[in-house]
Amino acid sequence: MTSSLKYCLPLLFLLLAPPAVAAQNPAEIDSSSLSGSYLAGRYASKLRDLDVAAEYFAQALRDDPSNAVLIERTFVLAFSAGDIEKAEELAASVLALDPKHRLAHTILGVKEFNARRLSAAIDHFRKIDATPLDELTSNLLIAWTAAAQKNAKSALAALDQLSKNEYFAIFRDFHGALIADLLSQPARAEAFYKKAFEQAGTSNRVIQAYGNFLERNGKKEEARRLYEQYLANHDDQPVITSLLADLDESRKPERFIPNAKTGLSETMFSIAGWLNDEQTIDAALIYAQLALLLKKDFPAGQLLLGDIYEATGRYDKAIEAYDQISKNSVLHEKAAIEIAVNLHQLERSEEALEKISSVLAANPRSYDAWITKADFLRDAKRFLEAAEAYTRAIELVPVPDRDHGTLFYFRGIAYERAQIWEKAEADFRKSLNLSADQPNVLNYLGYSMIEKRINIPEAMGMIRKAVELKPNDGYIVDSLGWAHYHMGEYQEAVKHLERAVELRSEDPIINDHLGDAYWYAGRKLEARFQWQHAKDNKPEPADLLRIEKKLKDGLPYVAPQPASTHTDAAKSLN
Repeated sequence: MTSSLKYCLPLLFLLLAPPAVAAQNPAEIDSSSLSGSYLAGRYASKLRDLDVAAEYFAQALRDDPSNAVLIERTFVLAFSAGDIEKAEELAASVLALDPKHRLAHTILGVKEFNARRLSAAIDHFRKIDATPLDELTSNLLIAWTAAAQKNAKSALAALDQLSKNEYFAIFRDFHGALIADLLSQPARAEAFYKKAFEQAGTSNRVIQAYGNFLERNGKKEEARRLYEQYLANHDDQPVITSLLADLDESRKPERFIPNAKTGLSETMFSIAGWLNDEQTIDAALIYAQLALLLKKDFPAGQLLLGDIYEATGRYDKAIEAYDQISKNSVLHEKAAIEIAVNLHQLERSEEALEKISSVLAANPRSYDAWITKADFLRDAKRFLEAAEAYTRAIELVPVPDRDHGTLFYFRGIAYERAQIWEKAEADFRKSLNLSADQPNVLNYLGYSMIEKRINIPEAMGMIRKAVELKPNDGYIVDSLGWAHYHMGEYQEAVKHLERAVELRSEDPIINDHLGDAYWYAGRKLEARFQWQHAKDNKPEPADLLRIEKKLKDGLPYVAPQPASTHTDAAKSLN
């Protein structure tokens, strides 16, 4: 989606991110009054705590039931929080105040569709027409409602309206294929599927639907090639892997979209996935909720809803969404891993480890689960266990390639923190052999070698290359300054460390490093100031003791080093 199109989103989506109010959290606001409930609701919605925000606005609305602003905000937030019954109850009131309200027409249109009052549904959908996004939504919903009426001509006419906007071509062709397929027009469906594949052959959803169509129409080998080609270029695709296994077992597939109501849900799902990025994620949440309103058993929809909640920091809601995915679904393992990740984000570390261990108990060959467990263990500073878990993941890779460089890097970190340097260095170098230009790997290996006084010239070269690749990374710039410090080049060290502090002013270790460099550069007052700043930034306990000692006693005297080459400096440090 282009940025200009995204900025045309309806105003109602902006209600989910209102301006801040003067409070630390909603609970601190006195909500016993109308104004207090309103302010608490605004602040909760800013935090994207939509359940709480909806409750506060509902409370305010009870105190002032005719307030137009409160009616609309309560409606939008109730829907976003998943309280569909409350949203439906308020939708008519919203339209009485604003006859062109998009979301109100959408939800009432869906309600009419579910009641099989299809003409009334179309009347609502036609009124969703204020922005490009509304145009897309309106015509897709009209097309699917016409399909429910078995009216192919009207359905295709609605889809033709999308031809006016080049960004909507994939929606026109994909949903045109699904509708033609449902209405038993295989030649037209295949033509649409081919166009959709040409535009979006990397789309998991397009592959599923197209492959399903090919299988049901006696073109199993074409379907097989489609699946195999996709899997050759995409990792972690349990649905497509399952489809290929079913094809090998000659299992007859059910129709991808069995009825128009499922097609309506697919419309909402398509748009939610399209909107699922930082700028438009609040809109994506609304469309994901609509998709699940229309289709309860929808694992891909639940996974998307969980992803949206996770991206907005609502880890508890993400867990709820992922937990709705049935154990019989091929997406259940993926959902279980995501539940573990969200438990970890909530700092429920033991529960997260238990959850990921349960995944591995069910499937010891789950590559993603081993990596996730290893990450949890590394974060818990259980470095040897983390290294073992990374090893289990690596053993599942037949031939490591550049995409696996990060895996060796993380195992190298675990070994280094466990003080097994030989294995750590081997993994860092393996990572660089797989993918040479990894600034984080170059930095970590170079920094470690500087700290251990190993091959300083090579380490300097690695760090300089890392800085070239990521010049605005404070940690990497710090490594370059620290390397100069260890070589006795204190003025040069100060230059780079000052830059690192500018980039990462909150980091205690970078501030500590700058203090050390100031001290030996003869700037002792500034050194003490920098150490105090490092202390104030809450360093680790061992680092705190070291910093406090320097604040009290300074650093020991070091004789000035004569100018030297890097090789001579390296010799003097070994």
